[in-house]
Amino acid sequence: MAVKVLIPTPLRNLTNNQAEVNAEGATVADLINDLGKNYNGLKDRLCDENGKIRRFVNIYLNEEDIRFLQGESTAVKAGDQVSIVPAIAGGIY
Repeated sequence: MAVKVLIPTPLRNLTNNQAEVNAEGATVADLINDLGKNYNGLKDRLCDENGKIRRFVNIYLNEEDIRFLQGESTAVKAGDQVSIVPAIAGGIY
């Protein structure tokens, strides 16, 4: 089952400059693994050395933060949309 994944600009160099890709899996973790198989280096940018989503990477399933669902174990289904959003910090007030 394909799920649409929106790729942020800083990571598009890993997806052949595609803003949107499809990934397969039953959970968010499965999608990340599939993305890692299809796009070299992408999983390393999203996950730490233990395979957990990095704290500065936010992932949304249909506009809902997966941290408030079941995290990486959140189930996905065909037609869902997953957004990867890197945290932004810095700047001047």
